[in-house]
Amino acid sequence: MKVEQFFACHKVSEERKDPLATFSFQGHTMYWWTALDTERHLHNDPPIQYWNGFRSALRRRHIPTYYGRELLKKLQRLQQKDMTVEQYRQQIELYMMRVCIKEEEATTVARFLSGLNLEIRDQVELLPYRDLNDLVQLCVRVEQQMLRKSSS
Repeated sequence: MKVEQFFACHKVSEERKDPLATFSFQGHTMYWWTALDTERHLHNDPPIQYWNGFRSALRRRHIPTYYGRELLKKLQRLQQKDMTVEQYRQQIELYMMRVCIKEEEATTVARFLSGLNLEIRDQVELLPYRDLNDLVQLCVRVEQQMLRKSSS
């Protein structure tokens, strides 16, 4: 992600992304990249020239095949527990981005509601809201109200 931000900021062309990314490789990563390049050459495969191919090779090497399934399980089991409403929302969004889930907003709202703490969920289910942002704002207000009551 950070590398892609760097590329976007400096308007790096597709042809230059691969050499720039490999320039900072050291140690084991450099050996892996050299071996991959040599192996592709031996099998008469074209060299990796573009960022998408490079990123795919990195993912195949460094991200286990079960990674996506584990993230999906974490997302499905996610509960607010001791997180604030905002932290809980950020966690859901992070997992959804990492798993690349694009779902209807109603499904995301249902997912969000099902993991909320019961005290907050019971109160906000009775209130009207248009979308996830409205729901989160209601939850934050209910959470603040609960904190005020418990401190007094």
